Amino acid sequence: MTRSIVWFRQDLRLADHPALLTAVESSSEVLPLYIHDPAASDKAWPMGSAAKWWLHHALVALDENLQKLGSRLEIRVGSPEKILIDLVQSAQIDAVYWNRRYGPEDRAVDQAIKDKLKQLGVTVKSFNGSLLREPWEVVKGDGEPYRVFTPFWKALERQGLDLPAEPAPSSLPAWKHDGQGVSVDALNLLPKIPWDQGFKDTWAVSESAAHELLESFVSGPIAAYSDHRNLPDRQGTSRLSPYLLFGQISPRQVVQAVRGASPWGLGEGATTFLKEIGWREFAHHLLFHYPKTTNHPLDLRFERFPWLQDPKMLKAWQQGQTGIPIVDAGMRELWHTGWMHNRVRMIVASFLTKNLRHHWLEGARWFFDTLVDADLANNTLGWQWTAGCGADAAPFFRIFNPVLQGEKFDPEGRYVRRWVPELSNIPNAYLHHPWDLPLQHEAKAEITAHYPQPLVDLSLSRLQALEAFKSIK
Repeated sequence: MTRSIVWFRQDLRLADHPALLTAVESSSEVLPLYIHDPAASDKAWPMGSAAKWWLHHALVALDENLQKLGSRLEIRVGSPEKILIDLVQSAQIDAVYWNRRYGPEDRAVDQAIKDKLKQLGVTVKSFNGSLLREPWEVVKGDGEPYRVFTPFWKALERQGLDLPAEPAPSSLPAWKHDGQGVSVDALNLLPKIPWDQGFKDTWAVSESAAHELLESFVSGPIAAYSDHRNLPDRQGTSRLSPYLLFGQISPRQVVQAVRGASPWGLGEGATTFLKEIGWREFAHHLLFHYPKTTNHPLDLRFERFPWLQDPKMLKAWQQGQTGIPIVDAGMRELWHTGWMHNRVRMIVASFLTKNLRHHWLEGARWFFDTLVDADLANNTLGWQWTAGCGADAAPFFRIFNPVLQGEKFDPEGRYVRRWVPELSNIPNAYLHHPWDLPLQHEAKAEITAHYPQPLVDLSLSRLQALEAFKSIK
């Protein structure tokens, strides 16, 4: 009889789960285990409040799926190393399997645990369950990592994107639990203040919901993805990011579905969408090779950049009270749903780092706490890209004009009116710059009373940002 543990982390699914499939194939008893580590709150980037909400529901859904296969999820609280060693010794475990994590702190923890378990004579194997290719597999000819996306993507394509996605097991070998586990509720992941109603109305958190969303996307919206992905007033994107973060769906499954829906060749929309999966891959490869970028710019010149500090401005940005409609709409969407349209993410990030000249880490920390898809790799890449200090970054002098961005990508104002109802009576011609509304217009008094004036003058703040950039060139 062979007993094994499958240690679930950010791979909360049953299908295309190499650690689980290996355990099922090689063991007579399998224990699905999730460990909640209170000490993880001391990490440099502890899990944010929105992500904890998602994790709670993802664990519930995983346990329900395991029960359908004759098993259930064992949840323990404490040090992963201690819990795994105790289980190995008390339950006579032969093997421990898990899917790899690539964050700098996670890698160190995993390696230490692997070394300790091997000393006990246990078989320990880890697998790639969250990326198309390992970070050490896609490198330049001299062994150095890519820092520009296009050559990285071409190299990734050469290695092949069509990787098999395995089905879920039909059953799991039974395990007699010892009763020491706890319930999901005992982890206290849900907010104590009920601010998450918008989350409940927006998301279905399960492995099956991820596949339903993917199937719906590839059967329709993906065809127009190249055009509609920049329009925040419609469902033009896949919205799969939180499911990918928590591993309720794998990138292999996504690529397989996209390719399978286009048997006669990929159209422009599908091709563009796969590149976005490539950007996710690129972010994780960068984090692996440049772990310090979570807190430090890849372009070290920006260590000397004269960032400003203004708590009132930062709070106004966080609360969607900047007086810039497209920025405020994005920040309110984020607070209400735990998600923000990607085009708008770039606009609000540019406004914070360039017009308000606040450090990109201020924005990265806020996003990490409020996004249900708070992926450390993607969050770091996105903020450094916008601030101009990261890999393949937009140059600092590329400063988004939020008025022009709003007029271009929300021309009818549906997005702004949804999230900033104070502006619902403003005509389209002035919606994205309501401060220019003529004094005699009937809505002028209402705007003055209920909507803030812009925090900064967009033209002047742009010039000041460019002047600040000269100091580090």
